[in-house]
Amino acid sequence: MRRPVRRPRHPDVPGTRMTARDLVAESVAGILQRPARTALTVLGTLLGVGAFVAILGLTATARGQISSDFTVLAATQVTVKDVGAPDQGGQAAAAARYEFPDDADQRVERLNGAVHAGTYWQVFKTPPDVSTRSGPAIGTASGDTQGAEGLTVYAASPGLLRAVGPTLGGGALYNTFHDSRRMHVAVIGSAVARHLGIGSLAARPALFINGTPYTVVGILQDVERLPNLLLSVMIPERTARADYGDPAPDYAAAMLIQTRVGAAQLIARQAPLALRPDRPDHLQAVPPPSPHALQDSVTGSLDSLFLLLAGITLVIGTVGIANTTLVSVLERTGEIGLRRSLGARPRHIAAQFLTESAALGTLGGLLGTAVSIVVTLSVALAHHWTAILDPWTTLPAPLIGTLTGLLAGAYPALRAARIEPAEALRR
Repeated sequence: MRRPVRRPRHPDVPGTRMTARDLVAESVAGILQRPARTALTVLGTLLGVGAFVAILGLTATARGQISSDFTVLAATQVTVKDVGAPDQGGQAAAAARYEFPDDADQRVERLNGAVHAGTYWQVFKTPPDVSTRSGPAIGTASGDTQGAEGLTVYAASPGLLRAVGPTLGGGALYNTFHDSRRMHVAVIGSAVARHLGIGSLAARPALFINGTPYTVVGILQDVERLPNLLLSVMIPERTARADYGDPAPDYAAAMLIQTRVGAAQLIARQAPLALRPDRPDHLQAVPPPSPHALQDSVTGSLDSLFLLLAGITLVIGTVGIANTTLVSVLERTGEIGLRRSLGARPRHIAAQFLTESAALGTLGGLLGTAVSIVVTLSVALAHHWTAILDPWTTLPAPLIGTLTGLLAGAYPALRAARIEPAEALRR
């Protein structure tokens, strides 16, 4: 007696199963069916993950470079302001007199960690008449005088000219001898020298400020600090006080201190006491900000912006994978119906499409991580920086690609699993 053939009543009969080997084989076959479409899908994830890792790497590298540059220059500068005597309410009043002692430069430079220090202030409220003439007579013939209106005149101690980190374009800086004897000498910026037609100091050219002659002894070609001095005229502070009096309340004196690296905070605490041990509250020291605080303020907003751009790129890659997977589902409707009629369960179909999209995402994540590392190293080498790549940003990057692929393939896989065999075969 012949045994009747048992036919499954439904494709989801018990005993139908798909092994891991079958799942991998079907997924690889599905990926390789459309190589061009697969490459474009991987490219979307590659750009997203690559942008994410490259942005984090470049910002970390730039942050380290900002810290190095800041430590070299800005962290070695302290400013002491003349705030005058506090009023009854406890607030600092405008300076009505000169609070710095006559030997202010020497007092601060004796502190451990200080390199150079000097005081300065703007002499005139309104720009004075600054000119060069062939002689001291007023009303000379045309061509014998060359003027420059609107220049700023600063009273500066000899220590200030050293503290700004000068590069001389000619001549020399005036010193304590010129200052103590209240000599009428001046140091000018390179822009002022060009404007006044002073090219050489061999003839000891004279500079006239409101009719008072000053011998130009030096020209500043460049400075590391207080770049506005390149557009100004500097005269000894004791000469300025003898000729024009103490600083006006609106133009209070200040001191610039150049320190060694790491000594700025200490000098800022000690300078007011060293200058005015009797009235340290008349002076206010302004230390440089913390390098870490500067890094956070400079790179914080940039990190947020760039991470947002990387996230947008990653979303675009996710949409690309989802779109490609959905199109693949529509094109393979007949294949899905045939497999369902032969016994494949909905979860088998869903697992196959999820595996395909996860594989594409992982491949894009691996390639994107490699490309981002190359980009970060190339940029660092081109700018002579030290490349910084944190492991917590590079190692999880392929996993981000995998998760992107899974999220992108969730809806197409669910739609493929819901396709009924009879409806698919009728198409």
